[in-house]
Amino acid sequence: MGAAIASLLVERGHHVIGIARSTNATLDATAPHGRCEQWRADLTDPGPVAARLGRWLEAQDADAFDAVTLVNNAAMLARIGPLETAVADDLARTLRVGLEAPLVLTAAFLRATAHWSARAAGRCRVLNVSSGLGRRPMASQAAYCAVKAGLDHFTRCVALEQEHAAHPARLVSLAPGVIDTDMQVALRAAGPEHFPDHARFVALRTEGNLDSPLAAARKIVAFLEREDFGSQPVADVRER
Repeated sequence: MGAAIASLLVERGHHVIGIARSTNATLDATAPHGRCEQWRADLTDPGPVAARLGRWLEAQDADAFDAVTLVNNAAMLARIGPLETAVADDLARTLRVGLEAPLVLTAAFLRATAHWSARAAGRCRVLNVSSGLGRRPMASQAAYCAVKAGLDHFTRCVALEQEHAAHPARLVSLAPGVIDTDMQVALRAAGPEHFPDHARFVALRTEGNLDSPLAAARKIVAFLEREDFGSQPVADVRER
């Protein structure tokens, strides 16, 4: 879905920097020259990535961009099963990619854009891609649910901070609906003995209730472009 979001933003004329463990050849082939940069990075160690992002932003002309947006979309699915069966390193990676990375990237982004004209004009945005699982519990995925709940609440907190800023950024933690991604494949493949909600996730696919990554990306980008973006710091694409 991250590649689909990047592609849609490039199509709309944005300069996109994509951060992922690998580059996307299709995006490279379709993006106009200079519209897309792909940085290979491992967000299980987000500090150096945040530092690089800060340096890149600080090197830009503060008046060069009409708007600036950070999209935090990266996530990992921890091993499926009760928490007592979890491996500590697996839990740590899930928390670092899904929660620590958005925190440190957002901090770097807000620092580096503090004096940008886009910030003063109210066109500085942070979109955190959350999940309905941050708002309701699910057995056998305590780490993922905790990450998404943390993403929602950190967004609420920073939105409150920005209310007192001279030039506030606008933040939203957005649940994108139910999407047929690798996460869904992994959950459907888990046996019901390890994953009590197995039958429900199988039914989501067989009954045609899953969005494709591209369809979900279109909804996310449409939400990002809304005039009332940030009026509610925690939102869902299925709600108006």
